Amino acid sequence: MFDTIIRTSLNNRLFVIIAALALTIYGLITLRELPVDVFPDLNRPTVTLMAEADGLAPEEVELLVTYPIETAMNGMPGVSRVRSVSSAGLSIVYVEFEWSVEIYRARQQISERIQLVREQLPANVAAQMGPISSVMGEIMLIAMSSTTVDAMTLRELADFTVRPQLLTVPGVAQVIPMGGEVRQYRVIPDPRRMSSLNISFDAIEKAIKQFGSNTGGGFVDLNMREYLIRNIGRTTQIEDLRNLAVAYRDGHAITLRQVADVDFAARTKRGDAGVNGKPAVILAVQKQPSADTVRITQQIEAMLPELQRVMPEGVTTTDIQFRQAGFIETSINTLMRVLVEALVCVAIILFIFLFNWQTTFISLVAIPLSVLATLLVFSVMGMSINVMTLGGLAIAVGVLVDDAVVDVENIYRRLGLHREAGGSDGRSLISVIADAAMEVRSGIVYATIVIVLVFLPVFALSGIEGRLFTPLGIAFIVSILASLVVSLTVTPVLSYWLLPRMRNLSDHDTMLVRGLKRAQAAALRWCFRRPSFVIGVPVLAVVAATIAGLALPRAFLPTFNEGTVLVGVVLQPGISLTESDRIGRIAEELIAEVPEVRSVGRRTGRAELDEHAEGVHNSELDVDIVASDRSREDVLADIRRKLSMLPASITVGQPIAHRLDHMLSGVRAQLALKIYGDDYDTLRGLAAQLEDRLRTIPGIVDLQTEKQVRIPQLQVRVDYAKAALYGPQPQPDHRSTGGSFQRPGRVADCRWLEAVRRRGPVVRR
Repeated sequence: MFDTIIRTSLNNRLFVIIAALALTIYGLITLRELPVDVFPDLNRPTVTLMAEADGLAPEEVELLVTYPIETAMNGMPGVSRVRSVSSAGLSIVYVEFEWSVEIYRARQQISERIQLVREQLPANVAAQMGPISSVMGEIMLIAMSSTTVDAMTLRELADFTVRPQLLTVPGVAQVIPMGGEVRQYRVIPDPRRMSSLNISFDAIEKAIKQFGSNTGGGFVDLNMREYLIRNIGRTTQIEDLRNLAVAYRDGHAITLRQVADVDFAARTKRGDAGVNGKPAVILAVQKQPSADTVRITQQIEAMLPELQRVMPEGVTTTDIQFRQAGFIETSINTLMRVLVEALVCVAIILFIFLFNWQTTFISLVAIPLSVLATLLVFSVMGMSINVMTLGGLAIAVGVLVDDAVVDVENIYRRLGLHREAGGSDGRSLISVIADAAMEVRSGIVYATIVIVLVFLPVFALSGIEGRLFTPLGIAFIVSILASLVVSLTVTPVLSYWLLPRMRNLSDHDTMLVRGLKRAQAAALRWCFRRPSFVIGVPVLAVVAATIAGLALPRAFLPTFNEGTVLVGVVLQPGISLTESDRIGRIAEELIAEVPEVRSVGRRTGRAELDEHAEGVHNSELDVDIVASDRSREDVLADIRRKLSMLPASITVGQPIAHRLDHMLSGVRAQLALKIYGDDYDTLRGLAAQLEDRLRTIPGIVDLQTEKQVRIPQLQVRVDYAKAALYGPQPQPDHRSTGGSFQRPGRVADCRWLEAVRRRGPVVRR
């Protein structure tokens, strides 16, 4: 088979060269179109279910919302893990599937299960699926700040001007704004005025539901024309809402202003944001899986100046706090530089040993052709250019020329012998080159097979390890096989055109090669006289290497320098958002004192329907740092030292590493120890004991126990005996204390709860 390939290539030399040029051009075009990312696709099929339950305490959220959803999700085929987070007013359930499950099929199954569990959820609470996003989905944080407009106006600009435009960028999955104030029409009923005018909550709620809506009235034919009938009731005037009639008494309307305070106000929020110690709105941009991070970032950066032109005076929209593409570009550029440097080194070494440009050129051609052929395979397989694929190519660079070097060396030698033989060797140049290539073919094929077999165990890795390292193995193996194909086709053709035209085809060993051969001969004679020493030294070296390898530190991935530091400031649960925001601003100012810090962006708590369900006691600070004379460890130690004065638990890490840790263990730490049980107080005691013991282990920093403590509550309990004497129902009592127009207070529909057990009343006639 190999002889046929070689002879066919030599007989169709022009076709081979044209095919090589076409491969080069198409490969360069493909290189520009391949998506660029930091890591391969690490997305386990995961569906995130989020349910807003305004006003419900974490206990009610867990019992009424999270538990029914979790129970329904656990029974689906292909589900590997279900985990949840229940906080005040929010339930988030993460449903993880096996790697083989197709994400759209998984979402369809979950959609069907949600329909079944919907009746078990409280009124006005609905679970919805989050967008299909990537593990490394949060690619940008854009800060909007202003010195002229208020927080409500700034948030409206973010929600209704900037966010819709960012969502038009191809590849953007979600844009989550956080900070500022969401404008609301707030109605606060006054029970005393309501009682004096005999107005109920139901009357107010019914009137508000009917306020400000448009309806259709069909069509009417008039004067041979058709007119559309519209009933327009919508208004944006606050005075119209204040003058809304809620009831009639003796021919007079009782308006909403008579029984309630009506005004614009900020929506109750569970999070806030800031930048460089000042209030701000931060927009988190999340991408779709397999989307090109660098391309999306460039399109957004090109869009931001256009958005800035339509902003009011004093509003800034071009402040980028986090840019994942920066780390990707740095990593890719570093690896590309390594590839170029390796290519140059290979070229220099080849020329030193071969000592003519023809054989050096023929050998080097194998590298770009093999790399470009590998990129075409990437395109067919839907792979991206990332750290692992480029790492595989970097490892393979030195091996790609082996086949071509062996080929061209033997062809050069055989052509020299053919020229010396003159007319006595009746073979043609094609036959000489083909025979020379076949002489070394078995050795080349065996060497290639051995190298491929060494990398095959990489494909046996499962889980995230397999998803991470398989692209490296694919890049290496495909490039090696491509170099084998090049040595069978392009190398003989170039040898036919370049080598016979050389004036001298005699032995071309350089002085260096001759010196190395003499040294090798002397070393071999010395080794043959001392076989025990020659065998014993490698055995001792293997044993020493094994011992040293066992003592080396272990990590899933090396620590990357992402250029951005993620600082977590965790306060005691139960703290108010206002106080947590104040301490977060102090943390911003302290971090800004570090000389290497360029800017600081902060997110406290959570945004609406944000997958990162953090309480108001938690703040994340994205710190952009620049290089200096100090090492990165010194800078991080300086940040820890400045924040040590705060009454908080401080963790210092990096954004991408944080997301990887969250994907692996569900927490943002490289090592996580989980304790399971039913008794909460016992779990807290065990956690405290383990924390004290873990602090004694060298190398551990930022050790903390997850802040799952009981927060202060104001509990209003119904006295059913007294309620029976005076007649009111328990649910209206809850509404009067919970605020009926923000949807809290309705903590149970017609079911009674005992822990996670549900029992409903039945009335028999």
